[in-house]
Amino acid sequence: MVKIIVPVKQVPEVAEVKINKETGTLIREGVQSILNPFDEFAVEAAVQLKEKHEGEVTIITMGPPQAREALLKALAMGGDKAVHMTDIAFAGADTWATALTLSGQIKKMEFDIIICGKQAIDGDTAQVGPELAELLGIPQICYVRKIELSEDAKHATCHRETDEGYEVVRVKLPVLLTATKGLNEPRLPSIMSVMKSKSKPYEEVNAETLGSNLDDLGLKGSPTQVRKVFAPEKKKGGIKIEADDPKAAAKQLVEFLAQKGAI
Repeated sequence: MVKIIVPVKQVPEVAEVKINKETGTLIREGVQSILNPFDEFAVEAAVQLKEKHEGEVTIITMGPPQAREALLKALAMGGDKAVHMTDIAFAGADTWATALTLSGQIKKMEFDIIICGKQAIDGDTAQVGPELAELLGIPQICYVRKIELSEDAKHATCHRETDEGYEVVRVKLPVLLTATKGLNEPRLPSIMSVMKSKSKPYEEVNAETLGSNLDDLGLKGSPTQVRKVFAPEKKKGGIKIEADDPKAAAKQLVEFLAQKGAI
């Protein structure tokens, strides 16, 4: 049986993110939170592997109590059980402290494959997955668009995106993969699946049960800190050249560029 762990994150809906101009921080109150879209690809990949090779999918997240909603969605998609790491001591963690905290729990669990979304849309660092693999001492394949397991489920062959195209990589399990868009089409949970998700095994872990040094967790354990968040300046609109005659339009364009010193 293939045992798969999928770390997920609850993130604010990007279209609704607002920034406090005085403090330079995100306004999360009243903003809808969702399961990170790239994590949906990871959950779907894990469930498909489970359905094809027989296995178990465990969803894990680190976040406040409301992050339970993200876990429930992942369970409704086909996850078998969930682990919710929630404690005020975890708050303010950067990518390193997040990976360290998650690894502390995952080391206590059995797994063959870990599948993460390539990045969270609220940070876009794409660091937690690779850091987690390093802390666990296992190989990693990032930006995966196709996953195949050998018949004995001891090796994985993955197609990964690169700047030049694609690479096909074969690796012995255990391994950590990061999922990108194009890997699959995440399923929409049925009403019955949503109802069943609330009765699936659900474990909460705090700093005490984790057993890690508090100085390594949350804001205290974060070597990097966000000092300010701000929205980029809106780009000014361009000009529109209107002319029935293409030659006249071209003349206007040349004159405009000449005025700007571009030609």
